[in-house]
Amino acid sequence: MAPRRLRTTARDRSRRVLSQNFLADPAAVARMVRAARPGPDDLLLEVGAGRGRLTRPLAAGCGRLVAYEVDPAVLPELTAACADLPHVDVRAADFLAAVPPDEPFAVVGNIPWSLTAAVVRWCLAAPGLRAATLLTQLDYARKRTGDHGRWSRLTVLTWPEHHWRLAGRVPRGAFRPVPAVDGGILRLDRRPEPLLPRTALPAYRRMVELGFGGVGGSLAASLRTGYPRRRVDGALRAARLAPDTPVGLVWPEQWLVLFRLLHAVDPGAAER
Repeated sequence: MAPRRLRTTARDRSRRVLSQNFLADPAAVARMVRAARPGPDDLLLEVGAGRGRLTRPLAAGCGRLVAYEVDPAVLPELTAACADLPHVDVRAADFLAAVPPDEPFAVVGNIPWSLTAAVVRWCLAAPGLRAATLLTQLDYARKRTGDHGRWSRLTVLTWPEHHWRLAGRVPRGAFRPVPAVDGGILRLDRRPEPLLPRTALPAYRRMVELGFGGVGGSLAASLRTGYPRRRVDGALRAARLAPDTPVGLVWPEQWLVLFRLLHAVDPGAAER
């Protein structure tokens, strides 16, 4: 006999479309708040506030909080949860359509996993962003922070201006409904000053794109399409990289060494 197919409700379908997995474990909520490190003068933007499970603990430690939620089914609970918090502004709006504040701010959220890449792009493009603490799928957080032993193109491209790290893990059982995979706390911090002179950043990004281009099957082969062979080989030796090193195994710090040698950039120029 074939297994009986369970009927899905409109609410089930809405959760699937919105990628909603609400935090239900107080320990996981506390872990997120610790990773976010809200300060008494901070402006926080919360992505996907849901029913406010994370909103109230965050609000207890920050100066102002703007909570974004697009699901009308949970908005009444979120509004009620924040009714006695005058410094919390609940907005029934799409975070991705929001204009970044002119002042420094931080982003925090148990974000819809299907929108992870879009939320990260929004954060990277916001000039006033100080930090983002995002609860994503664990594999995404590990990929972006080198926890697999490999480094992604996006991480390397943005490394001079942003620091990426895995700030914790959240087991799948901490969510309702329970997702198929565990969560990871991704922490993204904008550096006070880039690790390279700002005028050098476009050239650095071009070099990284060239290196990740896949020509020849190795980083050395790709870089030789844009730089003299002798200079590339010397830079690889200085960065302690074998010529056949796969591009994903190159640390962000080694990319900086390669750029400084290939472009004769003074390491102290960014500080000056």
